[in-house]
Amino acid sequence: MENRLQRLEAVQAMVLEIGRISADTNDLREFLHAIHIALSRIMYAKNFYIALYNPEDESIQFAYFLDEVDAPPDPKRRFKLEAPGSFLTKWVILNQKPLTARGAEMRRITIEQNIEVTGAPSEHWMGYPLIDHQKRTLGAMVVQSYDKEVLYSEEDQALFELIARHISNALEAFQSVDKLERAVQERTALLAHEVAERRRSEKIQGALYAIAELSFSGEEAHHLYRKLHSIVENLIVAKNFLVALYHPESEEISIQYFVDEKDALPTHARFPLGMGMTSFVVHTGKAQLIDPVRLNQLIKDGEIKQVIGGRDIESWLGVPILIKDNIYGVIVVQSYDSKITYGHADLELLAYVASHIAVTIARMNADRELRQTKFNLEQQNIALNEALSALQEAQIELVRQEKLASLGSLVAGVAHEINTPLGICVTATSHLIEEVRLTRKDILAAQFDDTQRDEFLDILDQSLRILSTNTKRAAALVRSFKQVAVDQTSNDKRKFQLHSYLNEILISLQPKLKGRNIDIRIDCPRELTIDSFPGAISQILTNFVMNSLTHGFENKDEGEILIVFEVDGVDLKFLYQDDGHGMDSEGLSKLFDPFYTTKRGQGGSGLGTHIVYNLVTGLLGGTIKADSKPGQGLRYQLRFPINANLKSS
Repeated sequence: MENRLQRLEAVQAMVLEIGRISADTNDLREFLHAIHIALSRIMYAKNFYIALYNPEDESIQFAYFLDEVDAPPDPKRRFKLEAPGSFLTKWVILNQKPLTARGAEMRRITIEQNIEVTGAPSEHWMGYPLIDHQKRTLGAMVVQSYDKEVLYSEEDQALFELIARHISNALEAFQSVDKLERAVQERTALLAHEVAERRRSEKIQGALYAIAELSFSGEEAHHLYRKLHSIVENLIVAKNFLVALYHPESEEISIQYFVDEKDALPTHARFPLGMGMTSFVVHTGKAQLIDPVRLNQLIKDGEIKQVIGGRDIESWLGVPILIKDNIYGVIVVQSYDSKITYGHADLELLAYVASHIAVTIARMNADRELRQTKFNLEQQNIALNEALSALQEAQIELVRQEKLASLGSLVAGVAHEINTPLGICVTATSHLIEEVRLTRKDILAAQFDDTQRDEFLDILDQSLRILSTNTKRAAALVRSFKQVAVDQTSNDKRKFQLHSYLNEILISLQPKLKGRNIDIRIDCPRELTIDSFPGAISQILTNFVMNSLTHGFENKDEGEILIVFEVDGVDLKFLYQDDGHGMDSEGLSKLFDPFYTTKRGQGGSGLGTHIVYNLVTGLLGGTIKADSKPGQGLRYQLRFPINANLKSS
């Protein structure tokens, strides 16, 4: 009874010891060693180990191991639960139940289940699961005996279970503190990283602001690149810095800025695009990180065939300056110091900075081009104004000449037409003079009888009729031509009867219509009087008819032209239509353009319809439109005021 009481006191002391130890130490192994010593005071525990369980990979770690026979495993190493020799520990952990086993029983099980055994066989094995308050398995606590005389009683098992529960609580608290410390350390490291990243971001942001400011500085290129070098040096070590521009039109590279610890600026700062490291960046269009090993490999693979300067570089960065996905140049940073090497983070940073440098360069180039373009435009505007003045003068002269040419053509036709009746009159007069001479001779010779008298009178009557008819015809031609010619050259406004004036215009055009079966029909109120510009109307109708004869009825023996005038309120609607060849949509779209003609080199000036357009929209104050299709003739629709002093509705 006394021994039992002493043992209970020892157990109580151990429980208190467990709480004190867990509060006083932060070292897990020290804590478990103290537990082992305290446990040895109340039971046989020469062979004792604690296995901690990791459910993530279903492994165990022997945090504490002391054995009389077997050597202790590495406390940092993890063992799978399926590993040989751990089947009892595995059962305790997975089932969360205590287990005791005698040596003979363990040997039988291993033989029956063909279980591989590691370590020396024990005579008695006792294990208990370590479980936290949330029923999660923390591991297992095990004691064993190799002595047949030392076996664990039921009382030992009960004490072991009690101690295991208190160790579970202490271990849970210990692991919580350990997790908290690890969390604090991780959080501290994370915060330190965040602070470093924030400082780095602030430096990058400052660099980007500085780069952006350069685009508005208007400095010369050399000063610009020097400041860019200074900005990059604030981000990474850049003692050796180069900016080269790529010229795709000549396949060359020009060095714009060069600072190097060993090499001087090359004598020729412009090189053909070759197979060097800078050219390699241009060829690939990508940022490149090159160290001696990769450089040798690139040379071996034939990617790089020449290295300007020494090959003693330790680290080399080259990033393209891309403007609208086109390579504008290359930025290079390199190190000869083995203590200063660049990584992919530096490469990404330099490439990021290069993208903003590209924007700055593009903006500066755009600004420079804008100023140059503005200057060029100003010069061009001066030249264009001078050319426009000359063109306007030339156009006025061409229009005047076109009018005179049209009038000259009418003169030639009318002259030819007048020659015919005048020739007939001359012939008739000559014949009549000869007859008078012969009749006088017969009268003087007293040979003039009644028969001869009647014949003479018939000849006289016939000749006079011929003279009268042809002189009237010539007079009509001259009168019509005179009025049309005066109107076309003067552009005076007057009141006139439209129907009779249209007939006079067509009479003046008869020489052009002669010999061609062209039927011209006029539909116009006979008594209609308008107050407008007859010369403009004459010019318009003349051009329409001449265009129909030249283009619409080319190679055609016959055709029809319809001319319709009708009153619409204060306006006069004028329809001109022929049934000629017509025009396609492309030709129709250019119909009123100056100098457009399908008879270039065949006498066509291309100004006829352009003059018509200007006369209708300008002098007459009206509108004009045309429509046509191939094979369906051409139709003009005009609208202008009856009284030229009023605007068209």
